[in-house]
Amino acid sequence: MKIIKKHISIRKVAFIMLLTLLCTVSGRASVKLPVLISDGMVLQRDTKLKLWGWASENESIEIRFLNKSYKTTADSNGKWEVSLPPQQAGGAYQMQINDISIHDILIGDVWLCSGQSNMEIPIRRVLDLYQQEVSQINNPYIRHLKVPLNYNFEKTNDDLNGGSWKSATPENILDISAVAYFFAKELYDKYKVPIGLLNSSAGGSPIEAWLSKDALKQFPSDLQTAEQFAQVGYIDSIKAQEKKIANQWYSTLNQKDKGISDWFKSDLNTFDWGTINLPGYWVDKGIGNINGSFWFRKDFELPASIVGKPAVLRLGCIVDSDSAYINGKFVGTTSYQYPPRIYTIPLGILHEGKNSVAVRVINSIGKGGFVEDKPYQVIVGDESIDLTGEWKYKLGAEMKPLAPQTFFQYKPMGLYNGMIAPVIDYPIKGVIWYQGEANTSKSTEYSAMLSALITDWRMKWNRADLPFILAQLPNFMMAKEQPSESNWAMLREAQSKVLEIPNTGMTVNIDLGEWNDIHPLNKKEVGHRLALCAMKIAYDDKKIISSAPRYNSMVVDGNKITLSFTEIGNGFASTEKLKGFAVAGEDKQFVWADATTEGDKVIVWSDKVKSPLAVRYAWADNPEGANLRNKEGLPSSPFRTDNW
Repeated sequence: MKIIKKHISIRKVAFIMLLTLLCTVSGRASVKLPVLISDGMVLQRDTKLKLWGWASENESIEIRFLNKSYKTTADSNGKWEVSLPPQQAGGAYQMQINDISIHDILIGDVWLCSGQSNMEIPIRRVLDLYQQEVSQINNPYIRHLKVPLNYNFEKTNDDLNGGSWKSATPENILDISAVAYFFAKELYDKYKVPIGLLNSSAGGSPIEAWLSKDALKQFPSDLQTAEQFAQVGYIDSIKAQEKKIANQWYSTLNQKDKGISDWFKSDLNTFDWGTINLPGYWVDKGIGNINGSFWFRKDFELPASIVGKPAVLRLGCIVDSDSAYINGKFVGTTSYQYPPRIYTIPLGILHEGKNSVAVRVINSIGKGGFVEDKPYQVIVGDESIDLTGEWKYKLGAEMKPLAPQTFFQYKPMGLYNGMIAPVIDYPIKGVIWYQGEANTSKSTEYSAMLSALITDWRMKWNRADLPFILAQLPNFMMAKEQPSESNWAMLREAQSKVLEIPNTGMTVNIDLGEWNDIHPLNKKEVGHRLALCAMKIAYDDKKIISSAPRYNSMVVDGNKITLSFTEIGNGFASTEKLKGFAVAGEDKQFVWADATTEGDKVIVWSDKVKSPLAVRYAWADNPEGANLRNKEGLPSSPFRTDNW
């Protein structure tokens, strides 16, 4: 009996030891890291590094990195953090945090890339300009993490709701921000230091969505809106109501659409259809401002010599959504107006002789149609068939306009809480900011908001000198024949005012836009100009000329006005005739003016204004032809000397 009891005692002790071991292992396995601290991450060089995460209460945390060990203990809430000393650029390295291994770590410069869609747009959207260059990209020392869209009004989030570090390699490059990549490439090529791109941007977002509650205290009405959306159940009630209305609208549309079952078929008889020249908006073509669905059809011929080759249907951009068919076969759909329509035509659909393309367009509010000055063609191999010109059309169903949905991510504070707050513990080199299109209708308060954002983010990162570089809005919309007022010009002016804040920079992009696209393709030059500013401000490269001459003051002399500038660099570029200047007298009516450079000055006059009082330059939504620039090719920022 005694022997048996001894065996039981030994088993009991062993069982207790096993439980203790399992609890220990289980406790160590409970460590959770934020999304940012993961495989492939880039850590900021030459500054103290903060690592953090969550674990069980009072759990011991050990970090092993570069042959050194750092220890701490989780607090009563399970939160822990560790500071590492500054590290030099290099990698790739491995880090161990308890039982978690983090691989392929680089140390270099991390840039926060924020704003709206022109910052967010990936390489795949600009391939029309950079197809050949993109095919050769393979740089594992440039890393990109896209912060998923997320908003919160009730509190600041502790972590991101997804995302991972991706290298600029062939398998990842198409999904990396175009502006951010070209910016990073310039920096890497010059300094040969790994670059991390923390891309926290959201299409269509206004600046107030990126302001914290602290920053919004300067703007009571926006703070009130944020607090309203923070009320429990408020957002859910709006979502439920809007979903019900939208579902009913589209359900009714599909029930009423007379062509939904067969107007896409290849053998359809269109004898009773109307004709329309495309591209263009149907209200401008005399059809009327009709919402609902329209069907468009066009026949085209193909020779036998190109049938069987890879083919693509290009349909420019369409307002709002479309579904496209070739010879009765569905080839693609896009749910909103901005993306370029590039649809692959599967082999076997095209044939010799007559082929047909059919497009169903749904427009829920405003003008519907096909955006002008975009590619509309069928591309087969190396040949293209033009689809512009005469099309057949027929109304599928007319509907009352659908009230626009509420974009909750556009409301004040939401994006800061969801997409900025979770990353402020991660040390960065600086910020590049491309935003403003969403605020052109209320540009008067934009300067104050941008200043508040810069100040607040610097406080949050505990970096009073944190470099902040913004991309000024490019040219957009149709150019006007005569000088006029402009919300876009006002917004550009508001952007330029923040340059009074130390350690800020701005790129001028009025020569890089497209009149018919709020998302211009030329992201490489935007990235280049942002990089020049970064070299000057963040890397303290004194030799860099990163900005064009900026207006400083004026002197009136008779019928002429002499303008003085700062940051002239190597001087004005020579040009036969300066364009984009306008002057006004006491009547405050601006007319186009002549202008010429004289050394470091610009002289402006007009024979129509004998006593000029004010000058404007490039003051338009689309200042087409404005050509004041320096010898380095950088355009001068739009400005006005009046404040009327």
